[in-house]
Amino acid sequence: MKVIMLLGRSTGGIGTHVAALSTELRDRGVDVIVVTDPLTASRFDFGAVRLWWPGSAGLVRAAGNIWLLRRLASTSDIVHAHGHQSALLATLSTLGIIGLGHRPKIIVTQHNAVLEGAGRQRLKRLARRWVAHQADLVTGVSRDLVEEALGFGAARAELAAVPSPKVPDLLAQQLADGPTRARTRSGLLASLALEQQNLALPLVVTISRIAAQKNLPVLVGAASRVRNPCNWVVLGDGDPQMLAQLQVQVRASGAPVHFAGARSDADQWLRAAEVFVLPSQWEGQPLVVQEAMAAGTPVVATDVGGLHDMVLGTGLLVPPGDPQEIAKAIDRVLGDAGLRGDLAARGRKAAAALPDGSDTAAQWLAWYSETLLMT
Repeated sequence: MKVIMLLGRSTGGIGTHVAALSTELRDRGVDVIVVTDPLTASRFDFGAVRLWWPGSAGLVRAAGNIWLLRRLASTSDIVHAHGHQSALLATLSTLGIIGLGHRPKIIVTQHNAVLEGAGRQRLKRLARRWVAHQADLVTGVSRDLVEEALGFGAARAELAAVPSPKVPDLLAQQLADGPTRARTRSGLLASLALEQQNLALPLVVTISRIAAQKNLPVLVGAASRVRNPCNWVVLGDGDPQMLAQLQVQVRASGAPVHFAGARSDADQWLRAAEVFVLPSQWEGQPLVVQEAMAAGTPVVATDVGGLHDMVLGTGLLVPPGDPQEIAKAIDRVLGDAGLRGDLAARGRKAAAALPDGSDTAAQWLAWYSETLLMT
């Protein structure tokens, strides 16, 4: 079986998922070739990769990349597109391909919702409807994406797991007790070399791209309302202009938030924190929430997308865009050691029940095989 994995620019969970899934499938004898953008390829180990993403160069190069993709697709069994742009590219670039060889089956995984206010909503709806009708199988990483695909006319839509490859290692580590968390916290905070910090204060952690979808201004607003003194550290990089605006907001509000940038020791920050917070406007199956649960760190997250199923019963869900409710949830966790322990245990149990990379690859092999049999 020959499979093309197609994805555009990614610096986070989608790229991590495609890299891990490609490795698992190759271990099972599948010939996987990843077609992506040069920036994405520089961030992840994809193995066999082709830098043929049309948006990475000028018009002449883009036309050449589409031609190369068509030629490769004509000799492949499946094109598995990840994300809205890749889905549109996969369906358009394989039109009339039979003259070159044969048309592969088109499978689409939608990893993100198209949020209101993103612009060109009518055109984007038409594109999603087109993809739903053209794809042989549409999968979504949250139930709302599956329902949307069916509403747009998909013949078949399934909920797809996106497991974090870090979860097994985190579960293998013993749950950190209070003194261990305190020692780890002190060392990590000291490494930031902040001018003013109390290393004994509880630690709140957010791991997130600096992007509009993550609703980080709401995070800063929540931090300024938290009654329990704490240090709140945000790990991750992204839009530099947005980061500058957030830092202005922090200084104006006096919120105890520190933006530490991307860090290679994110797992240690999770194991040191009393609370993990994600205030996003929308999420599917964020890897970092799975990792927080596996680390035994209580989760406070917005009740959107796939977070509802993931966090319900294992953490605290709050309405999106409401800094006061986020602050109240954090104060509940920080002020109640019993609640923290209960949420830690529930999170670890839920993380242990999540499908791993092997389970996910087996499911995808079954879907690929079923799709190839469709006429």
